[in-house]
Amino acid sequence: MPPVKRAAVNGVDLAYYEAGPRQGVPIVLCHGFPELAFSWRHQIKALADAGRWVIAPDQRGYGRSAKPDGVTNYDIEQLTGDMTGLLDHLGVEKAIFCGHDWGGIVVWQAPLLHPDRVAGVIGLNTPFMPRAPADPIAIMRNRFGPDMYIVWFQTPGEADAVLGADVHKTMSFFMRKPAALAAAAEPSASGSTFAFKDLLNGWDGKTGGDQLLSPEELAVFVQAFEAGGFTGPINWYRNFTRNWERAETLPTRIDGIACLMITAELDAVLPPSAAEHMPGFIGDLETHLVRGSGHWTQQEKPAEVNRLILDWLDRRFPT
Repeated sequence: MPPVKRAAVNGVDLAYYEAGPRQGVPIVLCHGFPELAFSWRHQIKALADAGRWVIAPDQRGYGRSAKPDGVTNYDIEQLTGDMTGLLDHLGVEKAIFCGHDWGGIVVWQAPLLHPDRVAGVIGLNTPFMPRAPADPIAIMRNRFGPDMYIVWFQTPGEADAVLGADVHKTMSFFMRKPAALAAAAEPSASGSTFAFKDLLNGWDGKTGGDQLLSPEELAVFVQAFEAGGFTGPINWYRNFTRNWERAETLPTRIDGIACLMITAELDAVLPPSAAEHMPGFIGDLETHLVRGSGHWTQQEKPAEVNRLILDWLDRRFPT
């Protein structure tokens, strides 16, 4: 990773990592849960080596960035505002925003909230999702059950304590190869799917051959979450209803912005089928599938992800 830098933006102090020449349209990499800017280490190097300006923040609540109190400090307006504030700090008018997992939600909402600051969008695993017809938490509770992890996350303090009780076990549980996480899609004793609380409690903690990261890489995540906890990151999820309510007047399409969607064949949480509706909502869209990858695509299949991103950038944003 490049040396950490800091920026006071949108009322918080953000840590970020920057590489490559300061020229052209920068690429801002937005991580997901439970991740860090470090999740993009393979892309930071590849993009910089290709002569691209790349920026990867620890987003609010994560890593070396500020972790403000209060759930509403983590709504989508604050999360996208941090990214535009980072552009202001760097003196940049527009950027290409690339996001994975929750970072994918941030980058797909950015052109709806800040269309003049977005030159392009790259979604990794996370598709553009049109506004739901009802409260998304109610929809998830009805579809996936009360113990589905996003529904479980809504209870203040509970998931924070469970995930933080043994951070090494928690991060080892999450950061596994796709076959190890396939069981998440199977119903639990309560009938819920993606019941991570039950799966984590029932896991013996033995990593075996299913670990995705090296011990040194895993240690980076463990140290960060031992220091910062899980409350800030989980608060992102506690704004699903608020974000839905406040999105009622937002545009429903993305037009005039180049968009790339990269799906992962074996992602049980965000399967490729979740992106099938996207051509109906995005005017300029290119889609690719990474075969053999589970949820952590930029870390599982970095060479393929880097190739797809750089090929698209060379065609749509030539240096």
